[in-house]
Amino acid sequence: MAVLSKIRQRSFLVIAIVGLALFAFIIGALIENGGFGQSSRNAGTINGVDIPFEGFRAKVDAAQKNQQAQGQAMTLMQATNGVWDQEVRRVLLEDQYEKLGLRIGDDQLINIIKDSPDFSQNPQFLNAAGKFDKAKFNEFIASIKKSSPERWQQWLDYEKQLTQFTKEQMYYTMIKSGFVTTQADAKFAYGLENNKVSFDIVAIPYSTIDDKKVEPTDSELIAYMKKNEKKYKAEESREIEYVMIQDKPSAEDEKLVKDKVNALLNSSVVYNAATGKNDTVAGFRNTSNVIDFVNANSDVKYDSTYVVKSKLPAEHAEGLFNLAPGQVYGPYMLGNFYCMTRSLGKKAGASAKASHILISYKGAARSQSARTKEEAQAKANEIFAQATANPSSFPMLAFTNSDDSSKQQGGDLGYFSKGQMTKKFEDFAFNNPVGKIGLVETEFGFHIITVTDKQDAVRLATVAQKIAPSEATSDGYFTQATKLEMAANNKPFNEAAKELKLTVSPIAKMLALDESVQGIGNQREIVRWAFAGKEGDVKRFNIPAGHVVARLKKINEVGLLTLDEARIAIGPKLRNEKKAVLIKAKMTGATLEAVSKATGSPIKEALDVIASNAYIQTIGAEPKVVGTAFALKAGKVSEAIEGASGVFKIKVKSTVKAPAPASYADVVARLSGQSKGSVSGRVYNALKADAKIEDNRAQFN
Repeated sequence: MAVLSKIRQRSFLVIAIVGLALFAFIIGALIENGGFGQSSRNAGTINGVDIPFEGFRAKVDAAQKNQQAQGQAMTLMQATNGVWDQEVRRVLLEDQYEKLGLRIGDDQLINIIKDSPDFSQNPQFLNAAGKFDKAKFNEFIASIKKSSPERWQQWLDYEKQLTQFTKEQMYYTMIKSGFVTTQADAKFAYGLENNKVSFDIVAIPYSTIDDKKVEPTDSELIAYMKKNEKKYKAEESREIEYVMIQDKPSAEDEKLVKDKVNALLNSSVVYNAATGKNDTVAGFRNTSNVIDFVNANSDVKYDSTYVVKSKLPAEHAEGLFNLAPGQVYGPYMLGNFYCMTRSLGKKAGASAKASHILISYKGAARSQSARTKEEAQAKANEIFAQATANPSSFPMLAFTNSDDSSKQQGGDLGYFSKGQMTKKFEDFAFNNPVGKIGLVETEFGFHIITVTDKQDAVRLATVAQKIAPSEATSDGYFTQATKLEMAANNKPFNEAAKELKLTVSPIAKMLALDESVQGIGNQREIVRWAFAGKEGDVKRFNIPAGHVVARLKKINEVGLLTLDEARIAIGPKLRNEKKAVLIKAKMTGATLEAVSKATGSPIKEALDVIASNAYIQTIGAEPKVVGTAFALKAGKVSEAIEGASGVFKIKVKSTVKAPAPASYADVVARLSGQSKGSVSGRVYNALKADAKIEDNRAQFN
């Protein structure tokens, strides 16, 4: 009873504790699910279709792994952006397929599969007649479903991709079928490309008026952007000012390495504690075991490769290549390394250059040729005879006959060393003099080969020690960066940097999905910080080159371009509009002669100008001027025309209509191909422009 009494006395406290626990639970759930303005759990939403983050991240990881498997690097943001583009495309097009009722049935999918060389030419799926066997294929699919869940999932993913690709092709084919190019279209295009107009012209370039006299005001820039809001809409962005403090070696660090390398050049006397005597230790110049010496004293291990002169460092190539065996070159600087090099000898003809013509046949390695081996040999003999009779024709013979991609370079394979080519090819190239032409058979087919050059090469042993900042030097830079970070939190950034004798870099602007920062490089961490912070925040970042101390200078929300950006994007147009008003006021007179006299600009002649490129000699492309000329009657002076580069008045002398062709069929075919060829891009861009897309990628990267 006493316990119950105490509970009753403290009931308010109990209720309060339970209430707080429930409130905390609700708040946690809200935050987790994106409540109160927190991050969304979706990578984005496209026309109401959510792209869950978990699935999106899995696809990003898969994209990176796929690129790595192919030996190519892909950053996280590159993968993220690529997957996002795929998701947007998938959602937008799937919506179209659904509206049109596009479906891919099992039988249709099998027909697509059996038309693919990966399956139709795979012996595993062929019957005795060499044809694709649906039963064998289904048996294979059933076996992987039963025996390997991983391979089964891979197959399902592939099937899904194939279905998606097929639907997309069907969709665009349907749209293309609605594009019709008429004879009237062809006739109009033919006229634009072939009708000609000649006219006299007076031109007053915009450049004749100083920009300073017509600079647009801030209000004019803003008014113009508001009138064209869609065109000049700006994404959310951030601006930072920063100081980069590079972690580079000091003069003392450099001297230390140079002294160390210089000391290795000649013999030295070293006290031997074991014997109590002084020993003479051989230096690089006179050591009998150069390779061990290099490996013991160099930051770059010994390389036994023979190197041709063209592959040596340009500024030291002459000295290195002409060393006598045993002779030493240096010490010398090479990038961040202080080096000395000793020659281990020269090898004549170590590198060869050759051109070839490959005639392959069915069954040869990597061959796609249908000819028999006998046919290939006969053709090779014929070309060999032609090349021998006229060696200068070799490049053209290669271009017109070779089955190798080197045909585009006239058969030229460039320089190569031993071990880079197949054995018989290599033997011919290295065992014959320059100019020799021969016929060699390898596993790839028949090669007509001409040896075009040979190069000697040298084998060098190099001691190279990197000049890097010492620990003390690096600590000094770290201390300097830390001092700036602390000072900049209490005083203006420029003032804090100046007191520490540091230079503030130009302002860098970045968007939410940017991966690199202007002047710094790939630093996604800085971008994330800038978009998570508030104006005035200061932070130090460690980067591979040293340290960056950054201050978030400005937050630009979604809206119009900033005035600085508008001056670059719109300024020239508004200036030209103002200049046009001033120029028109000068272009008085009813004749071109009067206009010329009033402006001091000569009358020029434009001959045989066509509408399709609208190019006027000595002036440039002026579509408005040329369009006006085709619409103007001969002998009549035009009104002032505001063109791309100035203001113009013209008087047409003659218009020549091109004779009609016997048929417009070729023009119709060309225009039809052009319009249909760009269908996929235009349709997709239109769907994307009309879509409601919420992009949350920046929250996860």
